[in-house]
Amino acid sequence: MSTGTWMRSNLTTQGYRLSDAERRELSVGLRFSTGLCLTLVVAALALQSPVMVFALSGIGLVAGFSARHPFDHLWNLVVRHVVGGPALPPNPPRRRHAFKIATVWLATVGVLLSTGATTAGLLLGGLLVAACGAVTVANLCIPSEMFAWWERRTARRTPTTI
Repeated sequence: MSTGTWMRSNLTTQGYRLSDAERRELSVGLRFSTGLCLTLVVAALALQSPVMVFALSGIGLVAGFSARHPFDHLWNLVVRHVVGGPALPPNPPRRRHAFKIATVWLATVGVLLSTGATTAGLLLGGLLVAACGAVTVANLCIPSEMFAWWERRTARRTPTTI
């Protein structure tokens, strides 16, 4: 499987229905929100800042329940005019569900850091950095993969008639 095919498959798993031309045009923009969040999570973990982690959890909550991640608005209104590129489409449901998982994950890291369980918070935060890195670099969204697997597993089979 070629890299382009694999990347397209990863975006399709997240729920995007893009042509190859659209995928190429959006390649940076679709990574912007996760890349910025990844950078901020790394900074929050380096500072061991529960306040910053809780703030990111709030951003994730908005992203999980709205059509656009708050950082998508930043891309659409400011960044794309500087670097070039089209406006981002709304986030598909699977991607929004992944943001909901990240929200709970961030909140848990924030609680761990704020209660003095720093090692556990940093470990769990490091796993989140890895997951966020995968979606930013390769469009490989692990929660979307899990949701797609679950949907395939639980889909009702259409009975065949003879």
